[in-house]
Amino acid sequence: MSNATLFNEFILLGFSEYHELDVGFYILLLLMYLLSLMGHSLIITVVSMEPRLHTPMYFFLLNFSMAEICSTAAEIPKMLVNSFSGKKTICFACCMAQGFVVFTMGAVEFITLTIMSFDRYMAICKPLHYQTIMTSGLCLNLSLLAWLGGIGIIFPQSIVVWTYPYCERNIIDHFFCDVGPVLQLACADTRVIELIGFLYGATIMWGSFGFSLISYMRIISTIVQIPSASGRSKAFVTCASHLTVVTIFYTADMLMYLKPSTHGDTRLNKAVSLVRTSFIPMLNPFIYTIRNSDFKTAVWKAVTKKMSF
Repeated sequence: MSNATLFNEFILLGFSEYHELDVGFYILLLLMYLLSLMGHSLIITVVSMEPRLHTPMYFFLLNFSMAEICSTAAEIPKMLVNSFSGKKTICFACCMAQGFVVFTMGAVEFITLTIMSFDRYMAICKPLHYQTIMTSGLCLNLSLLAWLGGIGIIFPQSIVVWTYPYCERNIIDHFFCDVGPVLQLACADTRVIELIGFLYGATIMWGSFGFSLISYMRIISTIVQIPSASGRSKAFVTCASHLTVVTIFYTADMLMYLKPSTHGDTRLNKAVSLVRTSFIPMLNPFIYTIRNSDFKTAVWKAVTKKMSF
């Protein structure tokens, strides 16, 4: 360490190995980011304004949209600015803060998806007890659990990563400060923090996924037993959007993080991460709202009210 060079900034390589990528690719990413931002902002605005949507399902969806906005805002704008300007540096503190926000919001999203699956289970499998159990107080406490739980899980690990010495190389082979490429630059033994991160990730992902899977299996079993065809169709449409998001969300994150953080194919990780941070956040608002008659009615009501005003 006495002869090492310490750095106060990192260089993000991004997609420099793909020389065939042109400006059109980054414009497409910008459009997807803007669509994602508008979609999630629309959900937050409409749910906040429309009393008809002041229900547990939409309250948790609002929290999920807030986490998605924070996560993508921490990654995509910086990547696009670096790509269009040709400047690839990011300050040390900015890099650590970016990683903290991204992984904290990821943990918040995992917990929120689990809570949403529990809410749908109560609504479909225990309809007579739904109003008495899913009170506004419980919903608020569950949302606080998601946010405080995400911060509490990631913050201690982020502090450890922050305190590592980084020297000799300052080039991160990624488009954001992912934990694996960052730890590869540390001049220290990172095996313990990698093992802790792997165990935390496996526990959160598999625990959350397992709870959600059990909830949806019970939901599907209950839906099949509904005598009315219209009742089955309505219940299935409500849960199909949640199940679709859960499947896409968990598949992408498990491919990236259910392995030691400094291992794996860098190109594959960047490709999956790009899908996870650009395409999926753009798709989620459409999945949740495109077949939801209550939400479409609320949007139309808000638009007509604005036009008449």
